[in-house]
Amino acid sequence: MAQALFSLDNLKLRYEPFPIGLAKPIMSEEQYGRFLDAWPPSELFQYLPKVGHKYSLSEKYNPKQYHDWVESHQIWRDFRGWIKSDEFVWGVLDALEERHIDLGFKRLSRAGRLKRNLKNLIRGKWWKAPPQLSARFEFSMLPADGGCVTPHTDNPDKIVTMVVSMAREGEWDPAYGGGTEVNRHRKPELSFNRMNDKAEFEDMETLETYEFEPNQCVLFVKTFNSWHCVRPMKGPKGAMRRTLTINIETSH
Repeated sequence: MAQALFSLDNLKLRYEPFPIGLAKPIMSEEQYGRFLDAWPPSELFQYLPKVGHKYSLSEKYNPKQYHDWVESHQIWRDFRGWIKSDEFVWGVLDALEERHIDLGFKRLSRAGRLKRNLKNLIRGKWWKAPPQLSARFEFSMLPADGGCVTPHTDNPDKIVTMVVSMAREGEWDPAYGGGTEVNRHRKPELSFNRMNDKAEFEDMETLETYEFEPNQCVLFVKTFNSWHCVRPMKGPKGAMRRTLTINIETSH
């Protein structure tokens, strides 16, 4: 069994207009410092203008550099192993269910999954196999001078997103901005956004902002109206808003 590296014991949710909340602290200060010490260098990241003003290093963006970095650092190998484990995925879903958010997925053992899939195959109903849950993470950075993420609701295959702040105490000035906003579309007829169309900042009403602070995790559930964003920041050139972004999603 993979060792748990985060704790959601302190997770507190709001439920409108979609489930979103904050867990703080997310890990011990000692563990948090080790993650910060092993953060990848900026030159490994890929620029993603299509989502705002953001840099990413992940299985999808600069995958070779991502895998090389993870493989060469024990802390990230252990972290990846935990994120990919059933213990992580179901630990998050259990934490949500304890807070009245039942996403409808049922946990089966490996033997149970094989038995179910074999039964569907024998019946000629292999296409009825329910979607599987998996998890992945990316290293993300937004430049303090103008970095942003445009309003969106996340792709349909995402189930849960976790945004873990990566900053040392005193490193980030709240005046820079960088908070994760809970949004509501100003036009009710456009609030339904299952397929994750992008919107403009001026289209959004701000309901709450989770400020960017060390050792915390903003967690939310993907819904038809899970609008959120990070507005353009006003900090100094060279400073970066660093996060680990973790997604639990469906796959077939």
